[in-house]
Amino acid sequence: MKKILTIAGSDCSGGAGIQADIKTITMHNMYAMSAITALTAQNTTGVYGIMNSSVDFLKNQIDCIFSDIRPDAVKIGMVSEIGIIEAIAEKLKEYNAVNIVADPVMVATSGSRLISEDATQALMTKLLPLADIITPNLAEAEVLTGMSITDRAGMEEAARKLSDKLPSSVGIVIKGGHLDDTADDLLYVNGEMHWIYGKRIDNPNTHGTGCTFSSAIACNLALTDDKVQAVTNAKKYLAGAIEAKLDLGHGSGPLYHNYRLSGKEL
Repeated sequence: MKKILTIAGSDCSGGAGIQADIKTITMHNMYAMSAITALTAQNTTGVYGIMNSSVDFLKNQIDCIFSDIRPDAVKIGMVSEIGIIEAIAEKLKEYNAVNIVADPVMVATSGSRLISEDATQALMTKLLPLADIITPNLAEAEVLTGMSITDRAGMEEAARKLSDKLPSSVGIVIKGGHLDDTADDLLYVNGEMHWIYGKRIDNPNTHGTGCTFSSAIACNLALTDDKVQAVTNAKKYLAGAIEAKLDLGHGSGPLYHNYRLSGKEL
């Protein structure tokens, strides 16, 4: 059985973060492990509190995991402080971790800011270069590149700019879910643009989509070194979880992670 580690924040309402990751990994018939970077008090209407793990305790979690059940892939989600970013980077290098997917979580679906501004540079210089694939959405790609992105041409330009700042081995997925007319994602890898097409699904409940997508990519990277195939497979799973249209909560609700068990397979 493939083993997947998620290093991310906890979402007490179950729709995003560690909880979404574990559901996604389980639905890929893989073994989920977690190192928690922060506890959050949140639900479908917003984020109401964040309490970060200490750096030493986070390192302890990662040590316990790698020294006993070595992951076949690692997904990194919410990292809100420089010390936490540096600790994760240190441990990933120490254990020579493989198949790393980094989701540069900066803003929640509800619009709440999840990372301090002074940590953004550390994320860009210390953690993202270690990844096999990074998965910024349009807003996150704008922060990382300093440019405005409104269309597919802008996504391609942003991918090239990000690539200039990162090792050539890092695949860059810029998610187009916030485009006006499509839900196409762009994968830039080895100097080539690959568009991963997707239809826009009429569903306001998208809490945890980024967490789910990046976890699904990590699962697929544990099975194949073909990054295009891994991202394509992950996008199909995500589309199914959105299209199943679970409706919970008073705000932007969670996805139906276990839709495949309900007979609602695409």
